[in-house]
Amino acid sequence: MTKVIPVLRLLLALAMMAVGVLHFVQPAPFVAIVPQMLPAPLALVLISGAAEIAGGLGLLIPRFRRAAGWGLVLLYLAVFPANINMAMNHIQPLPSQPPPPEWFLWARLPLQAVLIWLALRVSRPTPQTAENPTSK
Repeated sequence: MTKVIPVLRLLLALAMMAVGVLHFVQPAPFVAIVPQMLPAPLALVLISGAAEIAGGLGLLIPRFRRAAGWGLVLLYLAVFPANINMAMNHIQPLPSQPPPPEWFLWARLPLQAVLIWLALRVSRPTPQTAENPTSK
């Protein structure tokens, strides 16, 4: 399992950075799912995009890995209301695409728990980094 962790870490880091960039390049789908009760949806989308990029980058740097993992956990918890909003209101964030089936919107909610577990797992100190946090 220990040989799989670096691969999972890299995949999570790349996924988070890619999604984070999308928040800046195509913010409309993300703005669409922000609950109406929250102020400044575009600002929240840009902030969460920056946090995703920072978290992804942080996972790749041993010195920041643990903090990045906990930061991603907090991010996943913070964006969960948007995912619930999307499922409850069957929000179609990409009008140019066919709407996802309602079951899919609900089925993806547990993915947050998987992402939380994964962020914590891949950000654990390895024996090398526990002894010397500046090493790889």
